[in-house]
Amino acid sequence: MGDDEMTPIRSVTVLPAVREDITLHTEDGLTLVGELASPVGQAAATLITLHPLPTGGGFMDSHLFRKAAWRLPYLADLAVLRFNTRGTRSPRGTSEGSFDDGVGEGADVRAAVDFAVARGLPNRWLVGWSFGTEVALMHGSGLDVEGAFLLSPPLSRAELGNLEAWAEAGKPVTVLVPEHDEFLTPAEARVGFAPLTGAEVVVGEGASHLWVGEDKVRWVLDRIVERVVPTRAPLPTEVPMEVIR
Repeated sequence: MGDDEMTPIRSVTVLPAVREDITLHTEDGLTLVGELASPVGQAAATLITLHPLPTGGGFMDSHLFRKAAWRLPYLADLAVLRFNTRGTRSPRGTSEGSFDDGVGEGADVRAAVDFAVARGLPNRWLVGWSFGTEVALMHGSGLDVEGAFLLSPPLSRAELGNLEAWAEAGKPVTVLVPEHDEFLTPAEARVGFAPLTGAEVVVGEGASHLWVGEDKVRWVLDRIVERVVPTRAPLPTEVPMEVIR
């Protein structure tokens, strides 16, 4: 078997990275559990992920974020920070506190950004999915981040003032809306996000709220990488056999 033999990236593929269990400490005294997956070399940018609704089964290992952490440190030199918001359980452990419908979770995202800043992680971006988009919209505009990606936003908790605050901050926001989203259609998203001037609404053709399917996962990750590390897009679909773990 030659060193240059290639193999497809599959849903269970884990690529090389420095993986570290981390804890975050919130301003209201809670300890949250998480993981930081970093490139073996210098990171070009950092993704701080905010998972879907924990009362609906969302957690730091929700599949898009798990695959981002498995792939992007190696493929795009991106550090990926995942964590369980308050009261959320996963194989990594359970974060202290209890679900607060997006309100108390503001302290959680602030703790994550503070951690990334303290660690010197560069070019920080928020990446929210479903409920995580609400947390990003409600609490993220004033944080030390470059901008945000919103995957399958329901726009059920964020208010007009939150959208206007992002617009005033002038930070880029990319809204990825599945064509067949069960909670907010592309047409509704274009209307709902109008107050966030400068937001880019991009439709994921054939996708639903959960982005099921390897082709949908690759589409989402490509949209993120082409904005954050454009020289690494599009992502390869194969890697050398020798790097598979």
